[in-house]
Amino acid sequence: MSEQEPVAGFAVAVVREEGRWRWQSLDDSALRELDAAITELRKIRTSGAVLGMLAVDDEFFILLRPSPGGVSLLLSDATAALDYDVAADALDLLRVEPPEDDDEMWPEGALDIVADLGLPAPEMQVIVDEVDLYPDEQLQMIAQRCGFDGEFGKVLDTVLQ
Repeated sequence: MSEQEPVAGFAVAVVREEGRWRWQSLDDSALRELDAAITELRKIRTSGAVLGMLAVDDEFFILLRPSPGGVSLLLSDATAALDYDVAADALDLLRVEPPEDDDEMWPEGALDIVADLGLPAPEMQVIVDEVDLYPDEQLQMIAQRCGFDGEFGKVLDTVLQ
């Protein structure tokens, strides 16, 4: 995909502050360039958890959690790197070689990225393996397990209109 070409999907940050969740949209450039998503997430000032959620073109999702030492991420389908710059950027950040072909899908990155929010790695693996679901449906399942499905429902209502 060309950097100038718009990418369908949505990019949001979900933030937990003082026991409550809130969300905010990220710029559309976050769907094209991983650095843009990370930069926007790092601008969010909070003492709580920050989670970036990108649903790209009904094909895959990326979860991002910035920390002082870097960023944790999960790419739901490594083969997406063959067609999408943002997925290729994710593999590059993870120092993983892109796949040769797209015969088999697999996740790359931290399956335990939201384990502290109530979704352990084995359960995340089950969600990622649900290849018949769209990324927004997989992200909804993640939101439900982490306790912010109400807020995420508002995100979906807003971005999918």
